Amino acid sequence: MIATGERYSSSGTDGPGLFTIEQVAARTGLTKRTLRYYEEVGLLVPADRTEANYRRYSEEDIQHLERIKNLRDLLGFSLADIRKLLEAEDERGQIKVAYQHETEAAAKIAQLDRADELIRGQLHLIEQKLTGLEQMRAGLLATLERHQRRREELTSNQ
Repeated sequence: MIATGERYSSSGTDGPGLFTIEQVAARTGLTKRTLRYYEEVGLLVPADRTEANYRRYSEEDIQHLERIKNLRDLLGFSLADIRKLLEAEDERGQIKVAYQHETEAAAKIAQLDRADELIRGQLHLIEQKLTGLEQMRAGLLATLERHQRRREELTSNQ
């Protein structure tokens, strides 16, 4: 799902390449409360916890959070839709690994079929978003046209 990058060391962590919740909040612009909520609803699973039960996040966790932020803020997806998109990506990644190890053609075809089903589900969510945006765009353009007609009417009545 997310490209695995090099883990960076950071001071104040309990392990190499792991970050505290404060560091992740500062880096992503998300609040600590939001990070905890994402964990609670299953959008994020921290890499580990310390012996004192403090959350520890990896570089991959931070990249995952950035992906969630982009889907939410830039593209306007709900958290429920984000979960569906990310779960489909995770499953597709698992299918890819299984496909590479599979030797039987029938099993490979079944894996491709499942991957295609997941992709169609993702496309459906995206198409719903596009349809909504297009409807909003059309409404705004129609309002601009009405305003222009009113201007012309007002100008001609002077």
